[in-house]
Amino acid sequence: MPPSVGVVLPTHNRPELLRRALESVLAQDYEGEVRAVVVFDRAEPDASLAGDRVEVIRNTRAPGLAGARNSGVLSLSTDLVAFCDDDDLWLPGKLAAQVKALESEPDAVLCSSGILIDFDGRELPRLAGTDRVTYDALIRDRMMSVHSSTYVARREPLIEIGMVDESIPGSQGEDWDLALRAARRHPVLNVDEPYVRVLWGLTSYYAQAWETKVAALEWFLEHYPEIGEEPGAAGRVYGQLAFGCATVGRRKDALRWSARALRANPAERRVPFALAVASGVVSGKRVLLALHTRGRGI
Repeated sequence: MPPSVGVVLPTHNRPELLRRALESVLAQDYEGEVRAVVVFDRAEPDASLAGDRVEVIRNTRAPGLAGARNSGVLSLSTDLVAFCDDDDLWLPGKLAAQVKALESEPDAVLCSSGILIDFDGRELPRLAGTDRVTYDALIRDRMMSVHSSTYVARREPLIEIGMVDESIPGSQGEDWDLALRAARRHPVLNVDEPYVRVLWGLTSYYAQAWETKVAALEWFLEHYPEIGEEPGAAGRVYGQLAFGCATVGRRKDALRWSARALRANPAERRVPFALAVASGVVSGKRVLLALHTRGRGI
């Protein structure tokens, strides 16, 4: 009997996108039971979505994405749990491929897949280039394709490692943290095919929330000191902090983090962007739009 799967879809005031995401989940061709729980965070639940395979609940934990995910996990009793953000879409074959990968390695907690970035109608695949993602690899490289909407996890081990951390400012990077904690126990399995369409652009609530991004990055430096010990990782995070501070007008902090980034990694590519924004030559938003057009980010 194939393992049962419960899919958590957190949402906040995006009804049309949510319905598309839910439809993509329920359309998966998978032999086992698939249930979905839609978790409304700081929004009135839409009871019309409920059905034989769909439960609609409120976020009963900390307000925000992490609390919403955990509310969904705890409401389920399935063997496996999976996540899908309300502005993303699962593509055909995703669930069956990832469950097969998890069944091949009983000690694994988490499985991810590749993604297909959809920015203004342009599709750009992003793959990890491996079928196993280690803790050290995730410290060195954030790995864009190890994305929350790709996650399928064993429910009990997920609860054992603490589910989604609700203390991260704004839930920024909560999927990176979860992957790191899962990888401490066993490498994250990865089906390296683009099985999730990730919508980039103005639909993201995090697109311009740079004060929160800065706080979250500082949280990661505190909780994962290994980042500061690896030159490439340190340069990346310090460079992101420099860009974030520049974007919100904290020029002195931007210069300080830029200097730290260059000391860690003289070739850190984010520093020129941060300095350009800090000097007023260009806005942070304009830089991000240019990068997103190429399927890249800060």
